[in-house]
Amino acid sequence: MKIFKIKSYCKVNLSLKVIKKLKNGYHNISSLITFVDLYDIITISKIDKSKDIISFSGKFGKGIDKKNNTITKLLILLRKKKLIKEQSFKINIEKNIPYGSGLGGGSSNASNLLNYFNNKMKLKLKKNKIINLAKKIGSDVPICLEKKNTFLTGKKNKILRINKKFNLNLLIVYPNIVCSTKKIYRRYRIKNSTKYQSYFNEKNNIKLIDYLKREKNDLEKIVIKIYPKVGEIIYCIRGQKGCLFSRITGSGSACIGIFSNRPNAISAQKLIRSRYPKYWSVVSKTI
Repeated sequence: MKIFKIKSYCKVNLSLKVIKKLKNGYHNISSLITFVDLYDIITISKIDKSKDIISFSGKFGKGIDKKNNTITKLLILLRKKKLIKEQSFKINIEKNIPYGSGLGGGSSNASNLLNYFNNKMKLKLKKNKIINLAKKIGSDVPICLEKKNTFLTGKKNKILRINKKFNLNLLIVYPNIVCSTKKIYRRYRIKNSTKYQSYFNEKNNIKLIDYLKREKNDLEKIVIKIYPKVGEIIYCIRGQKGCLFSRITGSGSACIGIFSNRPNAISAQKLIRSRYPKYWSVVSKTI
């Protein structure tokens, strides 16, 4: 029985602007997205059984619905489209990315498995077909199909891939709060969305930081209003030496701080751990 292991990397929204609500219930957003060296580990193998065996392990493996998650949704979709037939799989996800944190763990898991099926099982799906399948699983799944810095322009969710590496040092803090993306977006009220125009076309790291300091995460105020502890963490991170800016990622609740160098990020993590010993945190770097 051949076993494959896949690294499923964490995504971080460095900025997020809500443009408008779409008819399908999703929202059109503008966002600069990166990937960092924190990842789940997917283990997959074929099995001679009538049903798939799907399990979650690791620090954040508990609490995930084993019957309704991005992995089961993907398998159901592929079978509905008759892309995989008469074959069952044993899949384990070692969850190192917190669930409900806005770090896109579930979306990354689904996108990496979709790429696996296409490559290893020789589905020979073209790029547009893969993207359309990914959209049916979740709005962030197409973004995670490639581990490249990505800019969502806000125009029909058009995705621009950026080949340049960002080389950012991050402190990520998760306050053990599971944020419901639907709940956060439902509470958000869009203002002056039609007047908003933004773009990202930077050539060096200094300009990148300048750009990000001018930006923000539109969902942050709503998240802080519902979960005041998130605001405390952002304020705490922001006050540490070498912190360039701090905000939530995605719809929260994970908070990020971008630091001038790794030692400053490590020092900030030590202080956060002493002040909030029950919260999870990691020092990471963009890939």
